[in-house]
Amino acid sequence: MAKSLPHHHEAEQSVLGTIFLDPKQIAGVIDQLNNEDFFDQSHILIYQAMKDLYNEQLQIDYASVASRLERTQDLQKAGGSKYLYQLSEAVPSVKHLETYISLVRDGSLKRQVIKLAGDILERGYQGEDDSGDYMTYAEESIFALAQKRKTSEFAELSDVMRDVKEKTEKNRDKKGGITGLRTGFSNMDELTAGLQPEELIILAARPSMGKSAFAMNLAINVAKRNRDGLAGVAIFSLEMSNEQLAARMLSSESNIENNKIKTGHLTSKEWQYLEGGMQSLSRLKIVFDDSSAVSVADIRAKCRKLAQEGRLDFVVIDYLQLIKGDDRSGNRQEEVAKISSSLKQMARELKVPILALSQLSRDVEKREDKRPVLADLRESGSIEQDADIVMFLFRQDYYERKGENKTNEVELSIAKNRQGMAGITLRYRFDTEFSRFTAQTDREEDNFNRD
Repeated sequence: MAKSLPHHHEAEQSVLGTIFLDPKQIAGVIDQLNNEDFFDQSHILIYQAMKDLYNEQLQIDYASVASRLERTQDLQKAGGSKYLYQLSEAVPSVKHLETYISLVRDGSLKRQVIKLAGDILERGYQGEDDSGDYMTYAEESIFALAQKRKTSEFAELSDVMRDVKEKTEKNRDKKGGITGLRTGFSNMDELTAGLQPEELIILAARPSMGKSAFAMNLAINVAKRNRDGLAGVAIFSLEMSNEQLAARMLSSESNIENNKIKTGHLTSKEWQYLEGGMQSLSRLKIVFDDSSAVSVADIRAKCRKLAQEGRLDFVVIDYLQLIKGDDRSGNRQEEVAKISSSLKQMARELKVPILALSQLSRDVEKREDKRPVLADLRESGSIEQDADIVMFLFRQDYYERKGENKTNEVELSIAKNRQGMAGITLRYRFDTEFSRFTAQTDREEDNFNRD
């Protein structure tokens, strides 16, 4: 028995019939339905004739639609003049137009999913793509269709304000005004109210400033201090191995120098500290992926699975420029622009904050004042555009030649903060031997503007 594609014949009739009964309604219908949303060929022809009349600012009625169809020799294909009259008779109530439109769109979307599944199947049989490109094509196509499904009409201000009030009431009882994920650094929490869902956060610095170590500190703190120690953190390390990152975490947690963990030259007391640090970290819900050639689609697919399992609250990517780009892009700048845009879309889809580390251009080294600015973000200005927060790490003593001038002081400047103050510099102490950052109480406001 042949299967019929999903459609709602009566709903299609009711949409067209309602337009005959109340021609002013076509303006709203055009905003929501395209020709291909109708399944019946006769309905497509009638709807196109109605749109042509509307665009030409002519009256829409049975005679004008019939005349337009006759002019294009489509009147008989559309069922003839008799069928046009029958359409208005099939309308239960013009007040239910939105329901009819919704049913027509429902059938249309199902047909689009079926067609897309067929296209994916056909492309797979052709065998021209490798498995990675094929999976990326399938995921991106399905995600684009899902986004189309979410497209809605304008939101009324009253409805949006109601949502804001509900969120405000929900956050009212949260300690310290922290509405997002606690970072473990009081000065950062005070400035950001915690890392917020759907935010893309960029942490950029020149090499050896400690950005990977800072990201690992954040990952541990988020895992420890949120959801009663059950917050899920996913770390994608494209530069360092899982073992290297875990060793850094263990050094910070157990208070044992990195080099000692690397060489194994530990005292009996330090072995006890090491065991204690391992037990503490083992309780945290942190997962690693150190695949060297990973794309945004790969990251999104893995994170989506964690999110579906309720195991994802925060994502760390080290670092953005190592993410595999689209080979079809014209240049690397376009690739990075697409990557940063995709990461922002991913944050919105999964409703979690994403921290992406980024490189800075070498132009920083040519200046007398080597503190980074937004223009130093490497390869693409779109990173600045897509990010909700842009932070820079800077160590003055990195440039000091004399060892006695080393202070281990680090500046974390907030160059962009879409939801709060920018131009703030937070101060930390970076104990390099333990890969550990400690917040300082003082902070300095530079001559930046507030967002």
